[in-house]
Amino acid sequence: MPNIKSAKKRVLITKKKNARNRADRSKVNNAIKAFNKAIDSANIEEAARLLPITMSIIDKGVTAGILHKNAAANKKSALSKRLSDIQSGKVTVTVKKDNKTIAAEKARAAKEAREAARAEFRAKQQEKEADKVEQKKKKAVKEKAEPKKEKSEPEEKPKKEKAPKKTKKTEEEPAAE
Repeated sequence: MPNIKSAKKRVLITKKKNARNRADRSKVNNAIKAFNKAIDSANIEEAARLLPITMSIIDKGVTAGILHKNAAANKKSALSKRLSDIQSGKVTVTVKKDNKTIAAEKARAAKEAREAARAEFRAKQQEKEADKVEQKKKKAVKEKAEPKKEKSEPEEKPKKEKAPKKTKKTEEEPAAE
C-alpha cells in the first residue's frame, strides 16, 4: 500500500476504473454469446433481433475504451456475415448439444426405461393375482357342486417310540492308596 496521498488516491481510482471496465467487457461478451446462442439453437428471428443490439453494445465498448475500433469492426462484420449466410442459405445450422444436455437426455431415457419395466412388472403381478382369485373361485364352485362327504376321523399315524436316552456314566476309579 502506498504512503503518499496522491498514490493512495491513484490506487482507489484504478480499482474503480478496473471494475467499470470489467463490467463493460462483460456486457460486450454476454451480448456476443447471446447472439451466437440464438444462431446455434436455430432461432434465426431472435438472432436477427439481437444483431443491432449487439452491435450497439460493441460500439459502446469502443467508446469506453474496452475494444479497439478495428477489433470492434471485425467482430461486428463477423456477426453480420454469420447471420446473412444463414438467412441466405449458404450455411445450415446444426443444433449443437453440450455434454450436460446429452447427459440429461441419457438420464431421462434411462428413467423412462425403468418406469416402463416397473409398469410391466406391476402388470404381471396383477395378472398373477387375478389368476389366483379365479382359481379360488373355481375351487369354491367345485366344492359347492360336490356333495359334502362326512368327515371321518383322520387316520392316526402310529407314533414312533422314543428310544431310551443313552447316558454316559463315568466310572469312578478306585482311589489309589
